[in-house]
Amino acid sequence: MTGDDASAVDGWSRLHGEDVSASRLVVGWLRFVHALARPLDRVPPDLLSLAGVVAAGGAVAVAGAGGRWPLLALVLVVATGVLDGLDGAVALRTGRARPLGAVVDAVADRLADLSLVLVLLVLGAEAWWCAAIGVTVLLHEYARAKAQAVGMASAGAITVAERPIRIIVVAIACAGTGLAPGGTPVTGWSWAVVSALVWAACAVVGFGQLVAGVRRELSGRPWTGPFASGRADHAGDDAR
Repeated sequence: MTGDDASAVDGWSRLHGEDVSASRLVVGWLRFVHALARPLDRVPPDLLSLAGVVAAGGAVAVAGAGGRWPLLALVLVVATGVLDGLDGAVALRTGRARPLGAVVDAVADRLADLSLVLVLLVLGAEAWWCAAIGVTVLLHEYARAKAQAVGMASAGAITVAERPIRIIVVAIACAGTGLAPGGTPVTGWSWAVVSALVWAACAVVGFGQLVAGVRRELSGRPWTGPFASGRADHAGDDAR
């Protein structure tokens, strides 16, 4: 890797507590977004986070318009994913990574995630199914954030239910609906329904992976919060 590439990977790894230097896919993605970020060094990272939310909201607005409009939703969904990487890339490149920015980014990500669920809803997925997916997303991210708040230094686990998978699943739903509105091959099911099923399956497996990672990181570690008892955590504890 070049110096810039190594800096991008090291910076991302420090922020997320995960060494991703061995993953060609992640390293390739980081190279791509940092290359895109170079002309945007003067743009506030928070503005890029907001732009990602706006793009996701725009995808919701056009996805259900019928005809070829879901293809525009596809472009906006992909833009949401790219902007999610750009805000962090600009912050790292310009030395503007800060705690408040991390909070803004997390809130923007959750709003964009819920907008992705709404895209599936307007494309034809069942409302109750979309509601369940939305709950799993928030539960997944809350569990990780809570674990990090009590001392977990890493992401716990990079699961099959992370944001890139969510983006890809919804992008496929938009592309399929725009190009083949008759439904998926063989089954003829709605693209939104199939994508919702895939997302739900990934969510279940991913939450299991996260739970295992959190348990591995925190099991046996003493509680060090403001109401610390000093004893190691064990099954049955419920620290608040």
